[in-house]
This record gives sequence, structure tokens and C-alpha cells, in this order.
Amino acid sequence: MTRLSSAFAKGRPALVCFITAGDGDTAANLDALVAGGADVIELGMPFTDPMADGPAIQQANIRSLGAGTTTRDVLLTANEFRERHPDVPLVLMGYANPMVRRGPEWFAAEAKGAGVDGVICVDIPPEEDADLGPALRAEGIDLIRLATPTTDDARLPTVLSGSSGFLYYVSVAGITGKQQAAIDSIEAAVARLKAHATIPVAVGFGVRTPEQAAEIAKVADGVVVGSALVELVGEHGAEAPAKLRELTAALAQAVHSAR
Repeated sequence: MTRLSSAFAKGRPALVCFITAGDGDTAANLDALVAGGADVIELGMPFTDPMADGPAIQQANIRSLGAGTTTRDVLLTANEFRERHPDVPLVLMGYANPMVRRGPEWFAAEAKGAGVDGVICVDIPPEEDADLGPALRAEGIDLIRLATPTTDDARLPTVLSGSSGFLYYVSVAGITGKQQAAIDSIEAAVARLKAHATIPVAVGFGVRTPEQAAEIAKVADGVVVGSALVELVGEHGAEAPAKLRELTAALAQAVHSAR
């Protein structure tokens, strides 16, 4: 089994936690997420036009880029994380330009060498899989696709084809961190997705509290939390790791005990 598949095979829902690389003390912040009980880590690659992200992650991107963070820095952070945490799945999440500008084969090989398990590329649709998918699969890296409330049954097979690791269900038709879908709509959507998918389904966008995470974990295979964690980094700076560990521990307890 891969690290990612193992994270979703523990007999309970998985907690997936996101922060932006280069925003604050990234190494300490990542270690805090692991210490708090995160099952999977998503590391955001800063980009100038993060079109799917709300104000919290937009500001994190600005802070990171302002500090001079490069794609090479992100890969180095991933490599150092892998050395400290050999068993924790690590996913890079970001946008196409930093991933393909030197060629998808270059990026895939570098990500593999850094110990990356999966990649989420927000702005390459599955119809354009050839731009990145084959290179990632050749290196054994999971390409994690996004499904949304507007992904109907006609398009869903295209989304699932070539997707691996887990399916990321974006629970709202909007940007990160601003709103949360009603649990009834999430339950119906997850049931529909799981009827078609052979990989786990994790739900994100708008999940901020342990209570919200627990409700979603009753029906999904995983829960993704991002903006609430990124906000702590922006608010607390050098003190962020302690705050991240505290919130992650509360989220992990809620998710892991939801069923």
C-alpha cells in the first residue's frame, strides 16, 4: 500500500490539513499538524493568481511570494518533511504554471525525489490530462482530482479516469474559506460520488470547526481543512505552531471519532 492509501485504510475517516509553503516557519507548522494528528498533509504551492482560494489563502500566497518562495523552495520543504516524517502522506496543491513551466516530466521527477505522494492541480481539467497526468503517473505520484456540486453524472467518469489517491469533493461552488454547504447536500453528493468512485472521497472548502468536520466525517472518507489553519499562521506568526497543533488535535478527535 502507498502512504496515501494507508491513510484512508485505518477504519475511520482521515483528516487532511492544508497550509501554504513559505508562509511563516513552514517546517514547524507542518510538524505541528503531524503532532496534532493530521493523517494527510497538503502543502500549498504559492502562486500569483490562486483563483480557487479565498482571502485567507490569497494572503498566505502573497506573504510567501513576498518572502521569495520558489518552486525549488517548496520541493526542498517537501524533501525535509519526508526526512522527518517518513510515513505521513504529503500532497502538493497548487496551479499549473509552477508545475509545468519547466516541463511536467521535470516537476514529476523532482516531486518524486522529494517524497511527494500526490498532486492536486486546480486549473488543469481532466480533459487536459496529458499536460501533467502521464508524467505524474510515470513517477508513481497520485493525481488527485476535484469534483464539485456541478460535476454531473455525464462528466464524472472523465474526472475519475486517471484519478488516484482520493477524490477531493469541493462542497461549494465558490472559493475556499468563505462558506460551507449544508450537510444534507454534502451527504447526497458523497453518496453519489461513492457510487461511482473506487477511491476514497474527501470533502473540503468551508470546513472550519471540529463540529463541522465531525458532521462531514460521518458520511465522507476524509475531511479537508485549510483556511482555518492558514488564518492561524497569519494571525500568530512565530506562535502559530502551538495554535495549529491545538486546532488540529481538536479536528482529529472530531473526525476520528465521528463514526
